[in-house]
Amino acid sequence: MLVEPGDAERLARLRASLAASTPDLVTDWVVGARTVLLTFDGPPDLAGLEREVASRMAQAAPASHSSPSDVLTIPVRYDGPDLDDVARLLALTPEEVIAAHTGTEWVCRFIGFAPGFGYLSADGEPPFRLPRRTQSRPVVPAGSVALADEYTAVYPRRSPGGWQLIGTTDLPVWDAARTPPNAIAPGTRVRFVRAEP
Repeated sequence: MLVEPGDAERLARLRASLAASTPDLVTDWVVGARTVLLTFDGPPDLAGLEREVASRMAQAAPASHSSPSDVLTIPVRYDGPDLDDVARLLALTPEEVIAAHTGTEWVCRFIGFAPGFGYLSADGEPPFRLPRRTQSRPVVPAGSVALADEYTAVYPRRSPGGWQLIGTTDLPVWDAARTPPNAIAPGTRVRFVRAEP
């Protein structure tokens, strides 16, 4: 069943409710940018499941603002090759781009593209919206901090990519030897801080 909540708040409520308890027969759920996919074990009572999902979106409390200890802090060296271009696109200085990036609390909305690649959007009004690069890079280093549309992300491993690169971090956001392997999951709240030189 593909659920389309219609707005970010209802999507966040459903994600939080599913994280707390999964409905009977639902074996897995996957959050997307604007949808939640539910898979089941056996034939479901679709009408009953639709009512339960609607109730969860209406009644589950939205995610509250976290205390500082609940926020993943990611130190960033703002040394990305696209930082000056991003500043020009936004009619800001590079320092103003950095201030907006570090001054925003970000929330992981979903994981996609690669294991551990968390799509983080602002908790509130996005500080900026940016197009992807007109040409993707064949190689983006692991730890690259990037922007595209309303999202920011950390590349979990070396891969191709078309996002605007504004910095780098040494924090491993994906490590297959770790349990769990991902440092960022849907619902994780993130603050970027400027790394010490």
